[in-house]
Amino acid sequence: MTKDVRINVLNIGLMIMSCIAAFIMPFEVFLFAYAFMGPLHYLTEISWLHDRQYFAKGKYDFLVLLIVGVVLSLWDLAGHYHFWPFNSEENQEMARGWNLYEKLIFIAFFSGLIVAFVKNHLLKIVGIALVFFLSLGIYGQLYTDKVSENGDEGLLTMLLTSFVPTLIHVYVFTGFFMLFGALKSRSKSGLWSVVVFIICPILLFALFRETTFVPVTAYGKSAYGGPLTHDGFFSLNQEILSKFFDQKLAVPDNITTDEAYRAFYDKEWSRMVFHSSTGIIVTRFIAFAYMYHYLNWFSKTEVIRWHKVPKVRFVAVILLWIVSIALYAYNYKVGLQWLFFLSFTHVLLEFPLNFTSIVGIGKEFRTISKNGFKPVAAVAK
Repeated sequence: MTKDVRINVLNIGLMIMSCIAAFIMPFEVFLFAYAFMGPLHYLTEISWLHDRQYFAKGKYDFLVLLIVGVVLSLWDLAGHYHFWPFNSEENQEMARGWNLYEKLIFIAFFSGLIVAFVKNHLLKIVGIALVFFLSLGIYGQLYTDKVSENGDEGLLTMLLTSFVPTLIHVYVFTGFFMLFGALKSRSKSGLWSVVVFIICPILLFALFRETTFVPVTAYGKSAYGGPLTHDGFFSLNQEILSKFFDQKLAVPDNITTDEAYRAFYDKEWSRMVFHSSTGIIVTRFIAFAYMYHYLNWFSKTEVIRWHKVPKVRFVAVILLWIVSIALYAYNYKVGLQWLFFLSFTHVLLEFPLNFTSIVGIGKEFRTISKNGFKPVAAVAK
């Protein structure tokens, strides 16, 4: 087998392995992948992106995305440790009205599109300024997409804030990256790996729907978070179940106090996420998407060549990875808090690459439609 075929066969095997693991222990598999492989992925990818100018047209374009990552990280830490503006109920109410998280994600996402394709400095500045003022309009006094009249998030906000940094990043953008690579190298085995990548989630939703192989452990529940906490991953499952599976709470008439409602809310949502068949199926997909996202990156080391960096930087990456694992081992939620900057910022810094891959797919399809599925060298002749 050629090197290309070996790598793609390996990746198909890793997908199947991730799929099986997600069937058996979805919550713990996800938590393990996120804590053990996640930090090394963030560090090595940021290093790799840095050497390629973050796939932006200008040398310092990435600073827009980096600044957003820094501000969001400080905002997150302030919320966890009750710094200003989260140091009183009055200030918290004021801070929620700012819609800062929504504005910054909007700015980062569309600025990533601009810096990926606009080379002219003036046009770039005008474009980012326009994005900034659009964010003020959408999430300010002119119009609020955040909450509609029935209390639901608008589609734009739901996608940008809940799914772009999570499942769209680890599954959709990974799929685009794989497809772009397969088309660019005219790799049939690469296309087969994309097919398997699409089939795996279908199997996760279709097979063993009523079977729980290993129930979620007490540690898994604690690390995953809960319906009344604002840390962990629980809110992602809750949003998916609510928006896509119409899972709602039917509040009994005898629930009349805030305390009783909170207890009911905690119990019922915990049951739906951790123990219902739909909740477990959703987590299987999440576990598969994250597990393979990381394995895909590390399995293609010789192709991506993220390890070809100065020795001092490589040693620093390994040391930071060990510290990260130690934080998660000490307390999973502490690890989440202190690694928020790395995990979130690497998503933001990858936006130009994501858009470049999407446009590249379109270009490759256009070339293939004209010349057929021929190797690039053959087309050049």
